[in-house]
Amino acid sequence: MTTTAPRIVRRYFELAPTPDSERYFALFADDAVVEDEGKEYVGIDAIRAWRTEVPLVQYTITGLEPVGEGLVVTCTVAGDFPGSPVAGLKFHFEAIDEDHVKILRIRP
Repeated sequence: MTTTAPRIVRRYFELAPTPDSERYFALFADDAVVEDEGKEYVGIDAIRAWRTEVPLVQYTITGLEPVGEGLVVTCTVAGDFPGSPVAGLKFHFEAIDEDHVKILRIRP
């Protein structure tokens, strides 16, 4: 990924496709919000539950777009799920700091 993305976003895409879930979960604030497939998961326990239900996937980043205080990363996502690969999936990092993702919305 280009170095123009904040470190926390680069780390997200480095760790998301790996089975090391503790390092992945450490990316999120305790009260983080993740939205995926129209459902919101609030707090690290809910994010843990969501993560155990989704397959590990590979990401090919196709675009970065600053939006307000955040960043939208467009990807093609491939893995063991119906309809794979999915092109144009957008990861809206709406609230981040140097150490944590606070709000992430994954949308088509």
